[in-house]
Amino acid sequence: MIAVIQRVRQASVTVENQVIAHINRGLVILLGVAQGDTGQDVSFMVEKIARLRIFPDTQGKMTDSIQDINGELLLISQFTLLANTEKGRRPSFELAAPPEEARVRYQETLEQFRALGLSVQAGIFGATMDVALDNDGPMTLILDSRADKGVKKVKNLLHQADRHT
Repeated sequence: MIAVIQRVRQASVTVENQVIAHINRGLVILLGVAQGDTGQDVSFMVEKIARLRIFPDTQGKMTDSIQDINGELLLISQFTLLANTEKGRRPSFELAAPPEEARVRYQETLEQFRALGLSVQAGIFGATMDVALDNDGPMTLILDSRADKGVKKVKNLLHQADRHT
């Protein structure tokens, strides 16, 4: 699962000339679901995003999370984050989960953010959308649930090896 997270002053999603979602200060999350992503990937991503300290305090230091500032989230499904551009000039989306599988993970992500008490707006899964945002910073991060868990696993193995030497 890949997420592109942008800190925003405000953002909105328009479908067929109708604004369907709007947030004020918070995060826009573009979410790509990969083949084989599970509920563990969803939980990892939700916990990570909810606790990232990427909002400045009164001294300008990034010490606050989306939860700390009572910010809002705008979640948008974007399978194109899983594009493979290694061959040729046309991207392949073979790494993206099939739509029915991706929809389940997208809904789980929405539900888990809401279960944390966060205010969440959402785009329409599978729709063509116009996304407008007022980027704050800019502050943009890319998270990959598999890569981040892999880093954690390596760190744990190194830590265990250090304890045994």
